[in-house]
Amino acid sequence: MTNYTDFPDLANVYLEDSFVLAIDETPTSLTFRLEAVLTSSHPRYHAPRPDEAHCYADAVLTIAEATKIEWVTRSSPTSRDATGEEDLGNIDSLQRHDNHYEIAGDWGHVRIYSSAAPNFTLTSEATNPSDPHGNTTA
Repeated sequence: MTNYTDFPDLANVYLEDSFVLAIDETPTSLTFRLEAVLTSSHPRYHAPRPDEAHCYADAVLTIAEATKIEWVTRSSPTSRDATGEEDLGNIDSLQRHDNHYEIAGDWGHVRIYSSAAPNFTLTSEATNPSDPHGNTTA
C-alpha cells in the first residue's frame, strides 16, 4: 500500500483538510476539484490569511487511464463554510493498493483501477496572499 504523500504531485499537499468542491467522472478518469491545502514545503505556499487555518489553492486532482471506476458508497451531502460556499467535505484517505486506488471521504468511497500516478494541478493563482480572489497582475 502507498499513501498519497508518497506521490510527487501530492507530497506537499494535505488532503485531509482540503475541501472537495466537485467530483467529475468520465469512463476513464475521476477528477476532484479542490480548495487544496498546501504545506509549507510547497513552492507556492504562503502564510495563511488572517481568516484561514491553512494556505489554500484552487486545484484539480485526477486519476486518469482508469480501466474501471467502482463506487463502494456514494453520498452527496454538502456543507457550507462561514462565507456560504458549499463543499462535499474532505478526502479522508487516498491510497494505492496493488492494482487500484482507494479514495474515501464524506462524499463516498471509490476504487479506481489505474496504473497512472495521481495528477495534481493548481488551477489559479489563489496562493497569492495579496489577492484573496486569486487574480493576478501583469
